[in-house]
Amino acid sequence: MENRPSPRDPQLSHLRASDSNREQIAAVLGEAMSTGQLSHEEYSERLDKVYQAKTMGELQLLTHDLQTDQRHPVTANVVSNLPATESAPENVIAVFGGSERKGRWRVRRQTTGFALFGGMRFDLTDAEFEAREVEIKITAIFGGAEIIVPEGMEVRSEGVGIFGGFDVHGSADVDPSAPVLVVKGLALFGGVSGKPRHRHKR
Repeated sequence: MENRPSPRDPQLSHLRASDSNREQIAAVLGEAMSTGQLSHEEYSERLDKVYQAKTMGELQLLTHDLQTDQRHPVTANVVSNLPATESAPENVIAVFGGSERKGRWRVRRQTTGFALFGGMRFDLTDAEFEAREVEIKITAIFGGAEIIVPEGMEVRSEGVGIFGGFDVHGSADVDPSAPVLVVKGLALFGGVSGKPRHRHKR
């Protein structure tokens, strides 16, 4: 069984929090929302604080009033068990051509895409995610990008379309244990689109 620190362990409060610790607390919050202890707004607010937390004490404060079952630790089953070290952002370029990411690929914490008279496609259905929240920033000029989202994934679309479209959707029913995708950028005389699709059966 995973050795998860107790939300009320004062001996660990001064220690620096790792990405793994944050993922564990995020999973506890997701469980609390699914059981009705937290509203969706409270969950989103606390989740933002999870990834701003620097110490175990700050993480402990976010779960001190929740009922948690220590016998059955919750794990984010879509987030892969990757090293806590953060890798450099990935840059994807499509100029007068195309670029695609699909299959069992690793989604970095930050990915930047640039399409100029070209197109790109990001298929996330079988991907491994480096972090609980990942960001894809796309600039499409006379070009386009398509994002295929796993079923249950929350998507925050924050891009802008100028003489073009920027329309990325997640699932209607969000899985609290799934990663969160933030899509930013600009579509100028181009388009950025996205929709959910069921994961491939293995």
